[in-house]
Amino acid sequence: MHDDRRLTEVRLDRFVRERLAPAVYPRSVPLTLSSWDVPDEPVPALEALRQEFTPQEHGAAWGRPWSTKWLRLEGQVPDGWGTAADTSVEIIVDLGFSSDLPGFQCEGIAWRPDGTIIKAISPRNQYVPLKLLGSGMAVDFYVEAAANPDLSQGWTFAATPYGDKATSGDEPKYRLGRIAIAELHQTVWELHQDVWTLSGLMHELPMELPRRHEILRALERMLDVMDPEDVPGTAAAGREALAGVLARPAYASAHHLTATGHAHIDSAWLWPVRETIRKCARTFSNVVALMDEDPGFVFSCSSAQQLAWIKELYPELFGRIREKVKTGQFIPVGGMWVESDTNMPGGEAMARQFLEGKSFFLAEFGVECEEAWLPDTFGYSAAMPQIVKAAGSKWFLTQKISWNQVNRMPHHTFNWEGIDGTRLFTHFPPVDSYNSELSGRELAHAERNYRDHGRGTTSLVPFGYGDGGGGPTREMLAAARRTADLEGSPRVELGSAASFFARAQAEYETLPVWVGELYLELHRGTYTTQAKTKLGNRRSEHLLREAELWCATAAVRAGYSYPAAELKRLWRLVLLQQFHDILPGSSIAWVHQDAERNYAAVGKQLEAIIADAAGALLGSGDSDFLLNAAPHGRHGVAALAAAEPVPAGEPGLVTDAAGGYILDNGVIRAVINADGLLVSLADHASGRDAIAPGQFGNLLELHRDTPNEWDAWDIDAFYRRNVVELTGVRSLSVEHPGRDAVVVVERLAGTSAVTQRISLGPGAESLTITTAVDWQEREKLLKLGFALDVRADRSAAETQFGHVFRPTHLNTSWEAAKFEICAHRWIHVAEPGYGVAISNSSTYGHDVTRTIREDDGGTTTTVRLSLLRAPKFPDPGADRGRHELTVTIRPGASIADAVQEGYRTNLAPRVVKGAHGALPLVTVSNPALVVEAVKLAEDGSGDVIVRVYESLGERSAGVVAANFDASGVRTVDLLERPAAAAGVTPHGDSAELALRPFQLVTLRFVR
Repeated sequence: MHDDRRLTEVRLDRFVRERLAPAVYPRSVPLTLSSWDVPDEPVPALEALRQEFTPQEHGAAWGRPWSTKWLRLEGQVPDGWGTAADTSVEIIVDLGFSSDLPGFQCEGIAWRPDGTIIKAISPRNQYVPLKLLGSGMAVDFYVEAAANPDLSQGWTFAATPYGDKATSGDEPKYRLGRIAIAELHQTVWELHQDVWTLSGLMHELPMELPRRHEILRALERMLDVMDPEDVPGTAAAGREALAGVLARPAYASAHHLTATGHAHIDSAWLWPVRETIRKCARTFSNVVALMDEDPGFVFSCSSAQQLAWIKELYPELFGRIREKVKTGQFIPVGGMWVESDTNMPGGEAMARQFLEGKSFFLAEFGVECEEAWLPDTFGYSAAMPQIVKAAGSKWFLTQKISWNQVNRMPHHTFNWEGIDGTRLFTHFPPVDSYNSELSGRELAHAERNYRDHGRGTTSLVPFGYGDGGGGPTREMLAAARRTADLEGSPRVELGSAASFFARAQAEYETLPVWVGELYLELHRGTYTTQAKTKLGNRRSEHLLREAELWCATAAVRAGYSYPAAELKRLWRLVLLQQFHDILPGSSIAWVHQDAERNYAAVGKQLEAIIADAAGALLGSGDSDFLLNAAPHGRHGVAALAAAEPVPAGEPGLVTDAAGGYILDNGVIRAVINADGLLVSLADHASGRDAIAPGQFGNLLELHRDTPNEWDAWDIDAFYRRNVVELTGVRSLSVEHPGRDAVVVVERLAGTSAVTQRISLGPGAESLTITTAVDWQEREKLLKLGFALDVRADRSAAETQFGHVFRPTHLNTSWEAAKFEICAHRWIHVAEPGYGVAISNSSTYGHDVTRTIREDDGGTTTTVRLSLLRAPKFPDPGADRGRHELTVTIRPGASIADAVQEGYRTNLAPRVVKGAHGALPLVTVSNPALVVEAVKLAEDGSGDVIVRVYESLGERSAGVVAANFDASGVRTVDLLERPAAAAGVTPHGDSAELALRPFQLVTLRFVR
């Protein structure tokens, strides 16, 4: 037979484009338009509806960037429209959309005159059914149109002024398209869906498979029976020509896909938080409207924060959502406050993401989420399995690891083992998308790509347009119905994430295991970009720790009124900033300006709370008391206590040395050369020099930083091949502020002024380096390095409730891909018997490399911290400005020393006036058992909650005892519900702990 396949395929494409698609709405009439332009920021609907609307021209340009236009649409449905059995009337609203993108552009939402939401208007969801207006055959409603600029720019990553209202200009970005009453022909629409599904499937089938050709010939017969001049009149015949191939059942071995509705809405990214709130309202209104039409439709919705916004600002819509939760259609998932980053938030912050998220879903909907849901986050901490399980959840989902640049994960369904040994049932949807359309291409990819064939038969596919695209559509539901049992296609079944996980867990009992972090081989720059946002996060986490500790202590000791509501509000604000495009620094300037304002407000309010609690706790007096919020004693003050500090020892000395200086306090000795570089650092106890011979510490390096794409997100490995070592100094001097010995180094990094203060305090076991930079570089990366005389085959980096080891060698592609790594407050490198700890005040990006010295055969292990970047997209001004970053380096340090150093660097001594000290609420007999949080219980009972973790990565035992009148102690989960914990034995008002490495325990002391 002659091969005319391409001829038929091209014929089909043109028929769909020029005949079938236009015939879905065979006739339409324009509406009368009037409008009102919001002067600045969006206003509530009822306020907008009271304004004076003036005539609006069809096809007019509109929408300066970030502005809002309200349109009033009026008209009358022509007689006889929508009366035929397979027709209905809809209003089509095209705000000037680009069909290429489902989101990332202008958006709208339709409102009734009484101020209730109808549904959203989106690029691929432009219709409003007449029946939803509730006004008979008259049309009278409003559209709130948002002129959000398209910052994606085709993903060229070019610098853009549109990320800041101050630089975005006033030129209109859009032009109104068709806004009309239209008659929908249902049979034509159904034929369109038949063709879309079959054509998509056909193109994915192998050429040698008969099924492909069967579909082609059926489509050809459809084309033959259709009258191109009367598509509505012949659509039924066209559908009949396709009925046979649509009725063929799937193969018995076909892969099973659970399709769950989804709309991934970044809580901020290429738009500010204020626009995210409206995106949520638009998408969720679409979802509930679709649920009214299709009772089988199920939608998975993560992020308690987004639903909290809806509750506060769109209460009528929230009520409709609550009803759909009851019917099992609208399903909260994930159980987190936001879909946060997991690399950088501290341990307690990750715990609170689940505490606040799950508590909200339980309180508002009576729903407990059993899955963690993070499809788009940039890699996953090895501490996550334990945290998820401690929150009462049992499953984990992500898709982002499919973005790996080099290595492909070996499984799609597996057990993920965390740092403490906890295992978590985990799934990566093989469709490699969390915005699926349920197209033939996507479904075929999911089946082909699935790596666990022969052991598992099922996977999940989240479908729906995200980020302003409006979520799932009726077209997607039509595709799901057609592929429920279709030869050549996987079987698609609408359902919830929980139904998928239960099915997968039941069929796949002997799961493979992945141990350790799920490192994303991409977006490594997010550990560094937008340093001020990262500083705000780190500072806020530690202020919240202090505030809760001293408020709880004052409540128990002095009857202080614990500010639970205020602390919860501040925690939730900090948790919002940990969203995976805010804390990573990958958002527009507007977002980071908001974040910095929020952090400033959080800091001011927490300082006031701490001062108030301290006053109640210590009384009124003139004596100085050190409030030690650290889990270890310092300056003679016990952990978690307040007492008069004990002087640390004699001041450090500074002496001249060959144009440089020597700092020595009797504990450690540091030599700074004439270039301001650290050429020697030794602890007197061992006498060993931590700096490799002939090499340096405190070496600033300036790299070219021009990644191939994803500027704010990525650091590509070739950055190392372009470096300038900053060895020249502008000045080198000595200061003696108080009891510290300080060497001041001034130099330039490119054109940016850098001032470093290298200080050694009395009795200090570490050298402190504070680097102040007026950063004015573009597309540069500033690193601070220490070349250490240590043969370390791995590094230890703090993560939530413990640390993670990573090889320093490059034996495999997996290790080579980790050329930039994340550490929290400290990183440690060691050989047997000797180690060095480096802590930081707000830096997360690090790299660790090793070389063998030719002269003595020794090993140099170099630790470098990534201080600052300057990417051009999406914020062309990212990181520019003044920064201050503190680093400490401690020679002869153990892991235990590193843990203490991390707390010491981030919990600055707080000295206040008072009349008397305060004993700690709890004592711990073993410093390996670290108290991460002390707070009062969420239920208002006044019980004291203590979060403890094993910090050294070894078996550790000890007693945690109440230092107040407690009637008992029990173990609880992160939501403070009774939960068993291995290795914990209660004894009255104390608990005896025998914990496995990195085990996390939450104790509830009953008052």
